[in-house]
Amino acid sequence: MTSIATTTPALRRIAAVDWAELTAELDEFGSALIPRPVLTPAECRSVSALYDDVARFRSTIDMARYRFGRGQYRYFDHPLPDLVRELRAAFYPRLLPIARDWARRLNRPAPWPDTLDAWLERCRAAGQTRPTPILLRYGAGDWNALHRDLYGELVFPLQVVIGLDEPGTDYRGGEFLMTEQRARAQSRGFSTTLPQGHALVFTTRDRPVRSVRGWANGPMRHGVSTVRSGRRHTLGLVFHDAE
Repeated sequence: MTSIATTTPALRRIAAVDWAELTAELDEFGSALIPRPVLTPAECRSVSALYDDVARFRSTIDMARYRFGRGQYRYFDHPLPDLVRELRAAFYPRLLPIARDWARRLNRPAPWPDTLDAWLERCRAAGQTRPTPILLRYGAGDWNALHRDLYGELVFPLQVVIGLDEPGTDYRGGEFLMTEQRARAQSRGFSTTLPQGHALVFTTRDRPVRSVRGWANGPMRHGVSTVRSGRRHTLGLVFHDAE
């Protein structure tokens, strides 16, 4: 593991997470909220303020245009802001053992090397060259349809979203949603309110679930419920790049 996890206060907070407890919750539900903030309110404001600096982004997506929901988000361009780059690099080695264990249980390849740089180099070699960290902005009436963030053949099975505004103060509604498709049963849903500065780790597309024959994949999707008032910003950290 690289030393980046102890270079700044935010990254030391990530290193201090009880990762065994978080892993158990991820195994059970496919998502887990880190109980303490990984960013301060000032750090959250500094990230959300980047939204209006259009030059930092490679593209802007109008969700209504593509029938993804309603609202807007922007993909960061290279070079990533320092804090975004460091958060991504700090989370990757913490999530890597979980990714490899899930692959083992599902009898799948585990192509992820020990460092994020090496993994992103594999993405580039496969034609996935565009950065995927994302800044999302929702206003009153906005929402995000249930989906998966798959951008090419190479996929990292976990990702992170960090709340940048204070629910109940800056906005109402806008809960993070997940649904799990269950074999021979109705789907199961989860909702999570993201406190400011807190990070939610969740599965990109599925998780291992116990079956009569051992382990099976449990397909999952994520989205955001309708924002009832105010404005909601989140930072999304995806660990595979896009074609």
